[in-house]
Parts: sequence; C-alpha cells; structure tokens
Amino acid sequence: MSEVIAKYRLFDRNGNFEKKAEGIALGLTIGSWTDLPHLEQEQLRKHKGRVVAIQETGRETAEGREADVTIAYPSSNFSADLPAILVTVFGKLSLDGVIRLMNLDFSNDLAKRFPGPRFGVKGIRELTGAYGRPLLMSIFKGVIGRDLSYLEKQLRAQLEGGIDIVKDDEILFENRLTPFEERLKLGQQVIAESGKKALYAVNLTGRTSELKEKARRGIELGATAYLFNVFAYGLDVLQELTEDRDIPVPIMAHPAVSGAFTSAPHHGFSTELMLGKLVRMAGADFTLFPSPYGSVALERNAALKTAEMALEENMYKPTFPVPSAGIHPGLVPVLYEDFGIDSIINAGGGVHGHPNGAAGGGRAFRQAIDAVITGRTLEEAAKQHEDLRVALEMWGTGK
Repeated sequence: MSEVIAKYRLFDRNGNFEKKAEGIALGLTIGSWTDLPHLEQEQLRKHKGRVVAIQETGRETAEGREADVTIAYPSSNFSADLPAILVTVFGKLSLDGVIRLMNLDFSNDLAKRFPGPRFGVKGIRELTGAYGRPLLMSIFKGVIGRDLSYLEKQLRAQLEGGIDIVKDDEILFENRLTPFEERLKLGQQVIAESGKKALYAVNLTGRTSELKEKARRGIELGATAYLFNVFAYGLDVLQELTEDRDIPVPIMAHPAVSGAFTSAPHHGFSTELMLGKLVRMAGADFTLFPSPYGSVALERNAALKTAEMALEENMYKPTFPVPSAGIHPGLVPVLYEDFGIDSIINAGGGVHGHPNGAAGGGRAFRQAIDAVITGRTLEEAAKQHEDLRVALEMWGTGK
C-alpha cells in the first residue's frame, strides 16, 4: 500500500493516547468516521488515516506522560511532494503546541519520487581526491564589509593549510564588495592556482524565482558547489535545484532557521528528521548540523541520529554529515569516534583563530586527522608537529 507513516511523540496528563491517536488519524484525513453512514465509510475507507502503534515510553514530563504514536496516511490523499506531505501529517496538528513529529517513513513507490543527493559521499570524495579519512572544511569568516582582496587572502591561507572544502558564511549574501559572480570567479582562480582539488561552496541566495538562473550562471563561471539556506527557502526549492540538469554540482544544506522548529523538546520536528532524512531525500550532498560540543550544541543522541539518517543504507546516495560549531583540532578524536570516517570536520574559529593563521589552523586539523587515522594520540603527534602543538595548548583536547 502506498503511504507515508508518521511517528509522533505525544504528551498527555491522563494518558489517553488511544483516543488522541485516533483523533489525529481522522482529523488529518477524513475528519470523522463513526457517525458516517456505512456507504460513506466504504467510500472513504481508502482515505482514512490508520493508527499503527502506540507505545508509552515510561517517561513523565512536565507536559504529562509520554508516548510514541505511529499513524499511516494513504498517498491517495496528497501529491508526491514534501510540502503536501508535511501539511498532511503535521499541518494544523503543529498548532496544538505540545506534539513532536519524530520521523517519517515512505513506501518505496513514494520514496522513488525524490532524487536524493546527486553526488553523495563517494562523489564528493572523487571531487576532492580525499580518501580514507574524514574531510576537512572551513568557513570564510569576518568577510561582511570586507572586499575581494580580503576574501582572497583567507582562501589562499585555507588552501595552504590543506582544507578540502571552503564555504561561504551563510550570512554572506549578494553585496557590492563581494558580489556572487566576482567571488565565485576569484574562488575558482585561486583554487586553480593552488593545484589542489578543493571545492568552494558559494552561497546561493536571492529571490526564489531567480535562484535557478543564478545557479546556472554560476555553473557557466565554474562553480563547483553551492551552499544553500534550505530552511529559509523550503525543502521543495532544494529538490528543484537538485533535479535541474543544468546545475550539476553538489549542494550543501545549511541548518539556519531550522532551530525555530526543531529545538523545542515537546514541539515541532525532530532534528534528525529535518537535517538527516528530509534534506537527503530532497537532494543535499552535505548536511550541516550543530555538533554536541560547542556553545550552540545539539543533544548528542540527536546529532548521532542525524548523521545516521544521512548515511543510512537505502535507495538514495548517502549525504555527508557535517557536525559544526565549536570545533577545534583537539576534538578530532571525539569527532572520529562519534561520526566515523564518512563525515566532514567543519571549523571556523578553530581554523582562523590559530596563532599561525588559517594556514596553521588547517595544518593542525590535518595533523590531528592523520594522527587519529594512524592510531596515534594527539599528544604524540604534537611532538612532531608545531601547528598541532600550538592548537592543543590553545584549545586543549577532548570534549
């Protein structure tokens, strides 16, 4: 049967989960059931939501007892696009205030309607030439109000330090000092001069109706990757970009704005659903999400589940998980332990804040990565590498 199955986390002081679940299943589909004549019941049966499971977690919260409720929705009720699906399973229900959508599962025929990543982990490794280790990514920082010469200096230093991927800051939009086309051309020139196989993810921004044309123009100018603030625009916009054959480059999904509907413990969407599963289905080759270690930390289990959903073996190519924020070279062993080899280590201040500059910061990360891959401690490696030693003195090690 073609359907989408939604898993919710419900809270109820009296534990009336059966009644609540049936109310959701009906309210988001045909509206009522028992008071319908038999003939109408038969006509509407194929459109009725179906309660699949109710399982109390055993936890008591300030909002009441907690239970996970699973409900199936027939695909005959909606068109095969993420906006229609999200409105079906959580539209007006989200206004109830105390309910959380934890996961969505799609029947195969429905799942095939979504593209998944164009490149995935394997394709990104081929583009960067980075095998057998986590990739290293850094961010342009402090470029608001600065000109192209400042951006060029940062990029050259980051490439010198061995960075695999450099991305724009998500708040770098179209502007007079570093316009989209000029920074894109400069980025490709600097990378070509470096002789490295690095990627530069330029921030794709502007009015939604103009994005495709802008992205295509970027391809003509040599764009190798795009950063995209998917939750400001919508998952369907990401899918449209992914499916466009004239935009044949990896797309990096940034989590900006997502915290507005994923961060509340008793309401909204789970982080792993939005940043792990749905961005992958819509076509993201990379998914950024808060690491469990920084000042804007994501709860560790949620971060691990996000990475797990991004890499889960299924019909889509895997999406590279990119735990971000608060990352410095001393955290490389923890990142490797938590997220494994198929992950990207992403740092801003941990690269640019190094006493030897961004080049030194990049080298320190690469030295830490090499140490972990070869089974050495950072302290052992620091005896041979000055940049790593300085980084450990500055930021320390561990969580």
